[in-house]
Amino acid sequence: QVQLVESGGGLVQAGGSLRLSCAASGRSMYAMAWFRQAPGKEREFVAAISWTGGSTYYADSVKGRFAISRDNAANTVYLQMNSLKPEDTAVYYCGAKPTPGPPSTRDRGYDYWGQGTQVTVSS
Repeated sequence: QVQLVESGGGLVQAGGSLRLSCAASGRSMYAMAWFRQAPGKEREFVAAISWTGGSTYYADSVKGRFAISRDNAANTVYLQMNSLKPEDTAVYYCGAKPTPGPPSTRDRGYDYWGQGTQVTVSS
């Protein structure tokens, strides 16, 4: 049974940092990504990474502040979030693709999802 489990969310002041983790179990994952959904808004792309880690993609709103990385031995993807802003407040979801292929910036490009972890940035 495939499972994605996110962790690392919490409450932080503006300008602070958080590191999210997403551990996959059940099978190896290829492209992985982070999306987020704020109250009353649609889920939006945040960052994605290829299987090798050699290709990364970011939403314009997080470029230069967030960094995605992965540890294939642990089947885990990370999202380092720095210089957090109140507008980063959302539930963050990890998505994973079990077949080879480039990362997608669209949620339909991922077959498995975690339960989400809440990130709240206070002003």
